[in-house]
Order: sequence, then C-alpha cells, then structure tokens
Amino acid sequence: MTTLPTGHLSSPVHVWLVPTPVGNLGDITLRAIEVLRGCDAVACEDTRRSGQLLTHLGISRPLVRLDAHTMGRAPGVLEQYPRLAYVSDAGTPGISDPGAELLRLAVELGGRAEVLPGATAFVPALVLSGLETGRFTFEGFLPRSGRERRERLKAVTERAETTLIYESPHRLHATLEELAVLCGPERRAAVTRELSKKFEETVRGTLPDLVERFAAGVKGEIVIVLQGAPAQAQPVADAGFAGQAAAWAEAGKSVREIRELLQQGGLRKNDAYELALRATTGETPSDETGLAG
Repeated sequence: MTTLPTGHLSSPVHVWLVPTPVGNLGDITLRAIEVLRGCDAVACEDTRRSGQLLTHLGISRPLVRLDAHTMGRAPGVLEQYPRLAYVSDAGTPGISDPGAELLRLAVELGGRAEVLPGATAFVPALVLSGLETGRFTFEGFLPRSGRERRERLKAVTERAETTLIYESPHRLHATLEELAVLCGPERRAAVTRELSKKFEETVRGTLPDLVERFAAGVKGEIVIVLQGAPAQAQPVADAGFAGQAAAWAEAGKSVREIRELLQQGGLRKNDAYELALRATTGETPSDETGLAG
C-alpha cells in the first residue's frame, strides 16, 4: 500500500479495485466485504448485477455505473465519492475491463490505490488445464476479425509458453478451428467454462479433439488454455494443413468452407482452394478451372 501525493480534488481520493466471484458467491473474501461496507460508493459495469451482489451481502451503498462507455464521468464521481470501490461484473477488475483506467486516474490525481486479491477466471483455468504453468501469457480476448486477428493468432500459436485466451460461446468453435489449422493436430489445449458454477467443466485434449467436442455449441464464460509451441517449432507444413482439410471434409464441410478456414490459418487463396478441393473430391484444379466460389 502506497500513499500518493495530494491531488487536485477537494478531498483525498482512495480507490479500491475489489474482485467479485466469477460464479459461486461464496468466493467473496472477508476483506472485500469490509471494503464494500466502508466505502462512500461502489462503481461498477452493471448496476443491476452488482446490486444483486450487494443485496446478497446485505450491503447498502450508492451504485454508480462506470464502464468502457461512461468512464469519462470518473473525475466527477471521485469528486462526489472520494472513497470509491470498483467492481467488475465478475473476477478481478483491471483485467480486460475499465478498472485499470480508473486506477490510473486515481494515481494521476495523487490518490491512493489498492487492488484486493481475489477471484479471477484465468488462474484456475490454467491450473485445471494440466499444461505447463511455470511460464504463461494472458492474451485475453482476441480481435474479432481481419488482419489484426490473423496476426494475433499467428503470434499466439508460435509462443513457447502456455497462452490463456478468453472467448465467447458463439465464437469458441471457430477459434478452435483456426488454432487447429495453425498449430497442427498434435498441439494440446483445454477449454474451461462456468468456473465455480454448477455446470463447471474442463475439457482437455488435442485441438482437433476440442473442435469435435464443441462443434454443437456451448454456453457459459470460457477460457481456452493453449499448450506452448514445441522448441524450435516451424510453421505447420502443407501436410498439416492437408490433414486438417481432410478432417473437415470428412465432417461434411464444403470446399468453400474448408478454403476459407485454411486461408484464416495463413494459406494463400490458391493453395487453400487446391487443398480444399483435393480433400473433398480427390481432384486438383486444372489451369482452366481457376478458383471456384
């Protein structure tokens, strides 16, 4: 705990980032309850969700919405409520949410900032994966599309250390498919969802195993834990792409679908089409055929 120089607001600022349970409400800490009871107000991403937590804990404090869209109000909120606790929807604030911005503001204003230890999703998921925990990288949410996504996926798959990725249910299957193309059939991973809740689940296996397992969709908050690349690993050879293309063809995907997946994995359009056609029909495109679809 470090007391910072006096700032420019009328009262000294004290901000706490308070972790809240990712599922089981019993995971709240005694210190978190103490801070929430003693602060002037609680800032949060969703007043309804955080209000339910405070009601469960028997705590009555003003609730103020401060999310990615309303963080510009933060100086005024700190003027009104200089002893401010901040909670995210679940887990530790400041990790993939606006809590980090609020903490930086408090420091810039010469205030006092504290981050309480507590619940988070990626640490239990990492340990549950059974993969290497000595070195790891927290990637958070990947870009949704385009060149930035392709570049981030390539960087992720070439890392020597374990990587943790947050993903939404409706994008999980596509992300696993892309990882399988880039990493090849032997790379292992784990998918953990609904941590500390009734239907908590961790599925471990190779990436193709996980692609098959989650083909029908899934619900809940998700962490993907990806095994690091083998030492001195080179980008997956064409043989690896061909094997994955064959697996997709066997699963009933069309030439167009396979081609697009292979392109997402880094193959050029012509090469991706050739592999997709070969996997589905056993043929290769003639010079006159060109690109289909």
